[in-house]
Amino acid sequence: MYTIVIADDEMELRQALIRRIDWENIGFQVVGEAENGAEALELVEKLEPDLLLTDVRMPFMSGIDLAREVREIRPNIQIAFLSGYDDFTYAQQAIQYNIISYMLKPISARELTEELKKIKKKIDDKFEAFTKKTAHEEEQALINFLMPLLLDSFQGEKSKEREQILCKEAIEKGFLKSDQEDLYYTVLVTSFWDEQGKNCTIETRANAIHLILDKYMDHICFYANGRIVSLLSSTRLELEKYLHIIVEDISQSVKRIMNLSVSIGVSRIVSGLSNCHEAYIEAMDAISYSKRSDQGAYFIADIERSGSFDQEAVQASVNEIEGLLRSGQEEELSGYLRGLFGQMEQKEVPPMNMQLVMVQLVAAVFRVTYAVVDSEAVMNLQRLSPLQGQTFFENVQEMQERYLTFCLAARDLVTEHRKKSGSVICDKALAMIERQYMDPELSLNSISSVISVTPNYLSALIKRLTGSTFIDLLTKKRMDTAKKLLLETSMKIREVSEKCGYNDQHYFSYCFKKYEGVSPNACRRQHEEG
Repeated sequence: MYTIVIADDEMELRQALIRRIDWENIGFQVVGEAENGAEALELVEKLEPDLLLTDVRMPFMSGIDLAREVREIRPNIQIAFLSGYDDFTYAQQAIQYNIISYMLKPISARELTEELKKIKKKIDDKFEAFTKKTAHEEEQALINFLMPLLLDSFQGEKSKEREQILCKEAIEKGFLKSDQEDLYYTVLVTSFWDEQGKNCTIETRANAIHLILDKYMDHICFYANGRIVSLLSSTRLELEKYLHIIVEDISQSVKRIMNLSVSIGVSRIVSGLSNCHEAYIEAMDAISYSKRSDQGAYFIADIERSGSFDQEAVQASVNEIEGLLRSGQEEELSGYLRGLFGQMEQKEVPPMNMQLVMVQLVAAVFRVTYAVVDSEAVMNLQRLSPLQGQTFFENVQEMQERYLTFCLAARDLVTEHRKKSGSVICDKALAMIERQYMDPELSLNSISSVISVTPNYLSALIKRLTGSTFIDLLTKKRMDTAKKLLLETSMKIREVSEKCGYNDQHYFSYCFKKYEGVSPNACRRQHEEG
């Protein structure tokens, strides 16, 4: 059974639709109705329906604007337009938001029922394709070309000539088009998790990621090292515009269709195919911050400063330690190190070789710490380095104890800084709401752009640290300010509206009544009478 929200400013028509259609018989359940676009957006965010059936022209926010906003917060939702205006311009605008159906009023109950059956069939097909057992069959030659490009660090010296050779081969394999210029790349690394927190990433699930990415840009997906690796290719503008929507689409679609969660590591945007290995390493670093109880999208640019140490191929033990430093528990880190040093002792590794291993392990700790905390904290950590003032260790046990102390100190630094960093970012966003609530253009996207984090990351931080959504906090600030102005000044309603960030006085009155339970005029009148 699919859920649906219906938005139409004509109350009689809206309620007639709800009454006259046998929703359950065609596979839908109406979970909400809205009389304007702003209210519909709130319902979509809270109810997370499978389908939004909306009029095109409504008060406060048109169906086109609503579709754009919905795509930002619920990119996996299907949207159908119902309009009395046979306006081809609207139809053209609707195309870019992947509108599943465009219907014209007047429409009979029978006609609407038939169209809803077609919509259901499309959603059914999407669900079936998303969960089918056989993976999408990419050209094996293309995978064979791109997989080592991402995974193999030993690729020789980078040069303009080498980049030209790579691009030529990518064109021959069908990954790039010969007329494309100024292309950039991003790597996503995705893991699937079930309700018990068990990793259930399998090769066939690359198809689910492929179906979502196919809506946005050129890409290739393949299974490697227990994860789904995706290479995205587009212009920098397109990547910056759609990346956060793509990861939301993946998370929401997997949750709704497969009843699974995902962790997604997202690299920075890089230029040139020869830089894609570094992007893959960044995506792997980003996903290592995830925890089984906290799946979601992790953008490396949100977590680690750029310009961290160059990342070459490292041993499996170094990769494991880096992951444990970012998100592991103390017992996990201690247990892993006991096993690692136990193996070195058992194999009787020569002292010089053990010293070289220690240099790599210590460097890995500094790399992770330096990427997250400031240089002063790293200098303080340096005093605990097992290599500080030490040439050789007496035995493996001494080496293990000193390195464990060093790792735990680094882990505490990383954890503390992430908490502080998240609080600082959230405080900056709240401060901008306090200062700029009167700006009608203030939005999650505009604030995240100023703070230089992604909207996904900022939204999650605000929700986790305040318990409220960005929209709730902004609305509360505006409504509290409006009430204060109404009760303490003689400003006109229109002036109060503009002072609180609303260009439309009627929309302001609607929001105020919804928030306070009475209209602005009634609120002022009650105060004066009291």
